[in-house]
Amino acid sequence: MYIFVMNLKIGESMTTKSIPTIKFSRNDARGFFKTLNKRVNQYFKDRNISKTGNWKLYVKTFVMFAIYIVPYFLLLTIEMNQWLQLGLAVLIGIGMAGVGMNVMHDGNHGSYSKHPWVNKLMGSSIYILAGNVYNWKVQHNVLHHTYTNIQGHDEDLDAGRILRFSKNAPWKRFHKFQHYYSIFVYGLLTLNWVLTADYTQMKRYIKRKLNGKVGPVKPLKEWSTLVFTKILYVSIWVVLPMIFIDVAWWKVLIGFFVMHYTAGLILSLIFQLAHITEDVIMPLPDNTGTMKNTWAIHQLFTTVNFSTKNKIMNWFSGGLNHQVEHHIFPHISHVHYTQIAKIVKETAKEFNLPYNEHNTTRKALASHFRFLKQMSRKPSVAL
Repeated sequence: MYIFVMNLKIGESMTTKSIPTIKFSRNDARGFFKTLNKRVNQYFKDRNISKTGNWKLYVKTFVMFAIYIVPYFLLLTIEMNQWLQLGLAVLIGIGMAGVGMNVMHDGNHGSYSKHPWVNKLMGSSIYILAGNVYNWKVQHNVLHHTYTNIQGHDEDLDAGRILRFSKNAPWKRFHKFQHYYSIFVYGLLTLNWVLTADYTQMKRYIKRKLNGKVGPVKPLKEWSTLVFTKILYVSIWVVLPMIFIDVAWWKVLIGFFVMHYTAGLILSLIFQLAHITEDVIMPLPDNTGTMKNTWAIHQLFTTVNFSTKNKIMNWFSGGLNHQVEHHIFPHISHVHYTQIAKIVKETAKEFNLPYNEHNTTRKALASHFRFLKQMSRKPSVAL
């Protein structure tokens, strides 16, 4: 998404006041993005391959859906030890995260396939993950990808005010413990989609006429879709298990919670390691609403890669550990990120620009929690 100026007043989730339109600098005299874009396009042209997904993504899609769905039907049809049932709930949560990162994410960015209907179908898998396409495209594709790490505009920095991710965010007394309790909050991500987030987001976005695609917002359609898909989701994952599994109703709810907590923890940690570490910055616009850098260069300063040499992480995370490449080229499928990363890194170095990365997930986690500890301290008052 190569959006440099958006005439949207974004950030009212943080405050009731309107926040000025953000503009990105157009001063790229040396032509970083033009050069990088040309080189990446040449890579695909030379190999005569599509920028969208290939057979590797299709095989992965099958595997991820199998991990997500097969344990569910085993729970419904086979009597088993309740600890084994709980283990399958964890496995479903892993599959849930896998479908979200690999299938839904590419689909809603339009990078899964060259066919729009296939992207729409795969993007719609968010409904069986408890999410909503409209909300995702506004918050993720528009707000996050355009205004990355800009407080009051990128809602990923909001975190319900429970966590403080930026020095530009207000400090609360309970934040001084956030590097301890954050890991418990992270697991609630997808459960929050089910209970509150989708409803409050949709109300806010529709009121401000935000859209994740071309054309006017259709409130009746979006609200109808939200209500129908939530009822269907609860029916599949709560009502049917209560009917077909011979356990107490409250144990079904525990399994439902464990499933969501597993998925939420995986997704949250991977999301945070890509943007909330010591390496990145949280810039603000000047008094004219203009950012210091162009949109593409801004992405280099606000994203970080991690564990890109780890084949398991590359495969399971849907390329989200290649966050630099993903943010600059969101319409390229993640199955190509490992290859184009060499081009992006070399070009950034050539232009004396940052290319943030951690060699391992462990180092990225350590950096993230050190950063949380830094943000937990009460800001000093300037005299």
